[in-house]
Amino acid sequence: MNLKRLILLIISLLLIIGGVLIFNYYNKIYKPNTTQEGYLYIPTNSNFNEVENLVRPFLKRVKPFIWVANKKNYPNTIKPGKYHIDQGMSNNDLVNLLRSGKQTAVKVSFNNQDTFEKLAGRISEQIEADSISLLASFKDESFMNANGFNKNTAIGMFIPNTYEFYWNTSANSFRKKMLNEYKKFWNNSRLEKAKKLNLTKNEVITLASIVQKETASVSERPMVAGLYLNRLRDKWPLQADPTIIFALKRRLGEDTIIKRVLTKDLEIASPYNTYKNTGLPPGPIAMPDISSLEAVLNPAKHEYYYMCASITTIGKHEFAKSLSQHNKNAVQYQIWLSKQGINR
Repeated sequence: MNLKRLILLIISLLLIIGGVLIFNYYNKIYKPNTTQEGYLYIPTNSNFNEVENLVRPFLKRVKPFIWVANKKNYPNTIKPGKYHIDQGMSNNDLVNLLRSGKQTAVKVSFNNQDTFEKLAGRISEQIEADSISLLASFKDESFMNANGFNKNTAIGMFIPNTYEFYWNTSANSFRKKMLNEYKKFWNNSRLEKAKKLNLTKNEVITLASIVQKETASVSERPMVAGLYLNRLRDKWPLQADPTIIFALKRRLGEDTIIKRVLTKDLEIASPYNTYKNTGLPPGPIAMPDISSLEAVLNPAKHEYYYMCASITTIGKHEFAKSLSQHNKNAVQYQIWLSKQGINR
């Protein structure tokens, strides 16, 4: 073999070896490696070993992912959150996604919870923060005082709705967002409506919480709000059964089931007893949703002062202008309750 042929052979071998190396590197970096679509949740303060274990179910081959991650210095730039993984992503695309921190937003929703404990439990099911840290944040008195709330009114800061968060949102960040949403809700138009009703924001929220508990019918809420506002205007006690139930649950326990308010219950010593006390109670008895808040701010105008649960249209009320008519409605309702076997 002459020198020229030897040189050509060596060059050919080098080209083949180089091509193989390039092909291998290309496959490691750019070949599709994720086998399924789904969401990857990376907890706060995770190390690379933990991320590797979390991402394994999505990968066809793990070692190439580790190699690319190290080359891109990902182990030192881990960002927590919820990430959407597409099927057929390359290691390069996957590592770039995780390094970028471009996580998928989480839609967090909650309804009219009665207590902070229930709210914390509901939210902890949807974001990384646990119920203990959330509850501590909600009950932080320094935060309450700094923002014009107290332990009786702070629950009114949380307006039931659906909001977008990042999954790794901390308890305090969640609280901050809720405060911003509260301030956004109370725009100049709503503040002006409250002023015309001679009510503060907290008083609107408190009354709305009673309206919320009084009727599940959104269409009826302006009527109920108008009735309570008539009573407030004329210095009548609200005589709202939901406030009695709230007071009883505070005494007997939140899990107590009360389907019927008894005459003896109306004697309970509590600032939430709206049969004994005139005006509004110290704070909301639950988180009113937007429909209840709007019902108070935009009440139906009428001359009704009495209402009783309807026995013909379940879930709604019979309204009355006179006590005599109301008493007739009330007797019919009490008879109906007894026939249903509802004694408590």
